[in-house]
Amino acid sequence: MSKKVAILYGGLSTEREVSLRSGKAIFDAIQEKPYEAQLIDVDKNMAVKLDEIKPDVAVIALHGRYGEDGCVQGMLELMGIPYTGPGVTASAIAMNKILTKKLLVYEGIPTPGFTVMDGRYGNSEELAEKILERIDLPLVIKAATQGSSIGIYFAFNKKDVFEGVTECLKYDNQILAEQFIKGRELTVSVYGNEDPIALPILEIVSTTGVYDYHAKYTAGASSHFVPSLPEEIAANIRELAVKTYQAIGCSGLSRVDFLLTEDNKPYVLEVNTSPGMTSTSLFPDAAKAAGIGFSDLIEKLIDLALEGKAEK
Repeated sequence: MSKKVAILYGGLSTEREVSLRSGKAIFDAIQEKPYEAQLIDVDKNMAVKLDEIKPDVAVIALHGRYGEDGCVQGMLELMGIPYTGPGVTASAIAMNKILTKKLLVYEGIPTPGFTVMDGRYGNSEELAEKILERIDLPLVIKAATQGSSIGIYFAFNKKDVFEGVTECLKYDNQILAEQFIKGRELTVSVYGNEDPIALPILEIVSTTGVYDYHAKYTAGASSHFVPSLPEEIAANIRELAVKTYQAIGCSGLSRVDFLLTEDNKPYVLEVNTSPGMTSTSLFPDAAKAAGIGFSDLIEKLIDLALEGKAEK
């Protein structure tokens, strides 16, 4: 008997459009598999929709708030529905860039230096001044709880810092100011529960030199490929990816983003617990590099979700 699979996509976050693409790609890919799949555009009536179809498992194709931050995961836990990706706690931690950075520091995982500002206790100018007292230019200003490079600003002078803070405050009260490190952008996709596996490393190169929202989701705006790295360096990066995955408490799947300096020193930037699954996305390409087709990848993730539920 085929399993009922609910693909949760769309949602209420600023990343809705990307999520719609991810969900549709997943739906199309698993038509060849023995599933009875149904797309559910997530809104405030999600629980009612799920109760009507009573799925055996949910595939989370949501990005950003109310989908990647533990909210939907908590609802699924209450309803007793297994789901792909990490649980409530890991999702909430990884979605918050500040909590992630603090945990990385605690675990001794290399990450760029940073400071934190709270918009409730100062205006943009005051916060910008405090940031410059603590971190030298250039730096990166990030809203704490956004994804897909939304709410991220590069600052090379005092004006840039002020403008970055001003823009970030439109998304979140909490702001992360991070040391800018020049390096190659790498990412490692990891999947698994008890014994996670790191997929091949991918290097990202954008046409503008900045891997922003446009570069991520516009065909031809960026490319990614398996880089040529000394095996010792590559092995270290994969090990750091798995260590980060386990430190956050991830399960199912996640993607760990890195910068690699000219002297081959890796820095972990952040963790994405619900990575994109579009035609330009990194996780499916990493799986492809490992010889895993897209439909087989989704099947693996569904199996891991059901396995995780059984273990509980």
